[in-house]
Amino acid sequence: MTPDITSDLVKSTPPAGVRLRAVLDSRPAPRPAGFVANTLTFAWRALLKIKHTPEQLFDAVVTPIMFTVLFTYMFGGALAGSPGTYLQFLLPGILVQTVTFTTVYTGFTLNSDISKGVFDRFRSMPLWKPAPIVGAMVGDTVRYSVSSMIVVAVGFLLGYRPAMGLASVVPAILLLNVFAFGMGWVFTTVALLVRTPAAVMTLSWMVLMPLTFASNIYVDPATMPGWLQAFVGVNPVALAVTAVRGILDGTVSVGQVGAALLAPAVVTVLCAPLAMALYRRER
Repeated sequence: MTPDITSDLVKSTPPAGVRLRAVLDSRPAPRPAGFVANTLTFAWRALLKIKHTPEQLFDAVVTPIMFTVLFTYMFGGALAGSPGTYLQFLLPGILVQTVTFTTVYTGFTLNSDISKGVFDRFRSMPLWKPAPIVGAMVGDTVRYSVSSMIVVAVGFLLGYRPAMGLASVVPAILLLNVFAFGMGWVFTTVALLVRTPAAVMTLSWMVLMPLTFASNIYVDPATMPGWLQAFVGVNPVALAVTAVRGILDGTVSVGQVGAALLAPAVVTVLCAPLAMALYRRER
């Protein structure tokens, strides 16, 4: 090849950078997903975990049936004269208790993921930082709704009839979902503080047992001693039961709904920033 021909080829060959850009996709890079898309993605992940490990639904399905049937027929005759009469009082309380118990699994599953190193990967990804936690909690609202609908279905089979009709169940479940989402931040924080899922369960039940059993779920607080009535009067679970009973019976007031949502709001304000700070720390 003569020097003139070589020179012409060199001159006609584009620079390496131009050739590289020519073979690469020249379209603009896609915009990163927003916080809503990130949250919904992790909510869907929470639901897929239930699909692949359906035993997680055991407590959402079996526990509501057990509590509703056993308490109705064990205590109904002694406390209200008949199971049917007692069921009208009991079912709204069992509804709140079931959803409150279910919030424990938010922290349990979160701690399981952390112990397996899954969340270390999430922290390294370019996404909205609270999305893995908030998304999991949003996904768990499906679990709350399933538990609530099972309680209502079993109650209807046993003879429960809300005074305001079946339509009143919808706002009652919505209120419970908001209540559970807010209270769930407590167990999310616990999950980020302890080392094992078993520890999450132990500490969570130590909180839930007095809140649920020292309440107005099973009996009228008027039959309790004064000091216990005072505790029930400020117990978040008891306030939620009062609001749900009011919705189903048609006697609810704005004050009752506000009182039921006060504790979840305070818990969210206090525990959500703490949970995110714990999530961002080096483990």
